[in-house]
Amino acid sequence: MNPPKMEVKKTYPKILLLIFSSSMFFMLLFFFLYYYTKQVERQVRINSKVQFNSEVNKLLDLDHKPIQVAINNDTNWDEFVTFTKTKDSTWYNETIANELNIYKADYMGAYDINKKFIIRTASPKIKSKDMIPEKAMAALDRLGSNKFYMRIPEGLVEVTGASIHPSNDPLKIKTKASGYFFVARLLDDDFIKELERVSESRIHTIDQAHHDVESNHKIFATVALQDFEGRTVEKLLFKRKFEVYFENMLTILYVIFFAFFVNLIINLFYTRKLVYAPLDLITRALETGNKKAIKKLKETTGEFSHIGILFEENSNQKIELVKSKLKAEEGERLKASFLANLSHEIRTPMNAINGFTDLLLNTKLEKDEQLEYLKVVDKSGKNLVSIIDDLIEMSKIDSNQISPNYTHINLESCLNELYETIKITIPKTKNIDFQIIPNQHPAEYNIITDEVKLKQVIVNLVTNAIKFTSEGLVAFGYEVDDKKQQILFTIKDTGPGIDKANQAYIFDRFKRVENDATIKAGGLGLGLAISKAYVEMLGGTISLSSEVEKGSIFTFTIPLQYDEVHRITVQPVKINAIPQAPHGITILIAEDDNINFLLFQKIIQMKHYEIIRAVNGLEAVEISLSNPNIDLVLMDIKMPVMNGFEAMEKIKAIRPELVVIAQTAYASAEDEERIMKAGFYGYLTKPINRENLYATIDEFIKNKT
Repeated sequence: MNPPKMEVKKTYPKILLLIFSSSMFFMLLFFFLYYYTKQVERQVRINSKVQFNSEVNKLLDLDHKPIQVAINNDTNWDEFVTFTKTKDSTWYNETIANELNIYKADYMGAYDINKKFIIRTASPKIKSKDMIPEKAMAALDRLGSNKFYMRIPEGLVEVTGASIHPSNDPLKIKTKASGYFFVARLLDDDFIKELERVSESRIHTIDQAHHDVESNHKIFATVALQDFEGRTVEKLLFKRKFEVYFENMLTILYVIFFAFFVNLIINLFYTRKLVYAPLDLITRALETGNKKAIKKLKETTGEFSHIGILFEENSNQKIELVKSKLKAEEGERLKASFLANLSHEIRTPMNAINGFTDLLLNTKLEKDEQLEYLKVVDKSGKNLVSIIDDLIEMSKIDSNQISPNYTHINLESCLNELYETIKITIPKTKNIDFQIIPNQHPAEYNIITDEVKLKQVIVNLVTNAIKFTSEGLVAFGYEVDDKKQQILFTIKDTGPGIDKANQAYIFDRFKRVENDATIKAGGLGLGLAISKAYVEMLGGTISLSSEVEKGSIFTFTIPLQYDEVHRITVQPVKINAIPQAPHGITILIAEDDNINFLLFQKIIQMKHYEIIRAVNGLEAVEISLSNPNIDLVLMDIKMPVMNGFEAMEKIKAIRPELVVIAQTAYASAEDEERIMKAGFYGYLTKPINRENLYATIDEFIKNKT
């Protein structure tokens, strides 16, 4: 006896039910949509008006911010305090009067402690002299600084005032005011037009009794201009177009409603054709193995004709996903390493900038020393800017924001200019023979290319060669290949060379060769990646040939296109050497960076300590073990040859009593824990703070005694 046949529930009726249920839902949605649209229109208008008011107020605050900062700086000035007493007009004219354009104002006026007018500077727009009321100055005794509006014969002005105090009272609360200083801007047609341009609105002045009358396509914002007593002097009415229109929404709803019914009919037709018929074929094929049904199923379109293939594709997709996962993990690891190196490279110049700036601000120095410190700050700032420029340049390249700017250049003059410019920057400590490779067949005419990008590529490659070559040869030049219609540039050096393993990714942006030379030279390693991007942007290719201990040869090509232009005049560049700093007591400073060592030297010599330097970890160990007079070691963590942790381990094994303090650009909690576990007495983070350094040394001396 055959078992009863199980009744199969049909899917197609359920699909039809779903379609009609959705249709009913759509009908309800349609009836509520009009009401909702009106509510949205009302809310959008309210939100737009609130946002417009916020934009206007922020714009006025932002426009006034530079004046507020500048007047606070000027009125916290010891010389200004003296001026309110001496009323020396010569000092005022030479120092303050020429700041009218800096303030972008029409009037500047100074008053003494008795609120008496001293002197003023004004543009031709303002003839008034003593125009500030005494009550406004009395308000400054309470507030320190204030912004208010007032009317003068020339019209409505915005006035910013501040009481004058010594430089040691930046908050204007420790001392009494020595006088008062005011800066005023005339709210004339030019000011209003500029404000209209920035705010993208029309501006009118209105009285206090005005009420906003808004239309369907305009919104308003009102700003009350108040005097020093909080009374409204005048109001500014900002008008802007309201670009959100709802008038055509009903028509759009009718169109949507009609389209819905058309779509419903089409859905019913294609649901039967694309869903019901293939499902019926699958059912018959599974139940009876009907070859005719299978054949028809294979002839259908869409997923049904690919059911058998999907399993194979699924397996292939899994393999690709594993590869993608591994690639993504490698990318994240490289980015993490790159970011860690970026943190170190940024903190190193910032250490010198902050440290020497602190010395300039807080110590009495001779003019020569000031110039010396400023040169160090300037050099460190340029290093920092170079790092940031590389990051920005790489970001622009990735986002396709850079395109070639072709001009006509004299190639011979261009290379000679680069040679002279780079030559004077080579450190005198390097014994390098710097040459231009002779060219028997120079370019006959000027060439067409992007001069800036070409120079950048050559400078990157040449300075890179100089950076890693202590002695020997660095040379660059070019050859013209008329057959291939290209120019071949060559940059070669006799430096340490690059091994085969590292050559594979030398032009990758997130990978950098990690060895003693690169640690000592510093940098993010983006120069080669940028150079490769520029060369390819110009239509060429770049390659490397290198042998360890023999040197490297970088070559790149650009398309050859001749033209004629005037020759370029090469101007020599002058550089000034930084004098050596004197020494102080018995502290060993293990620091490979010359600028950071100079900062330590300048800070510590004020305490009259004797200083000994080690330029790498191995040298620090040797000096510590051979010199028993050393009392304290300031150990940099990241150094060539041997890092700070390795050096610390060897020093402690022989001289466990020697106090070693870590100084590092790494500042995470994990780094701090590792430093303390390694046995360091303490640690200082870069940028080095002078007071923290003194406090750490003083604590060591106190504990020792």
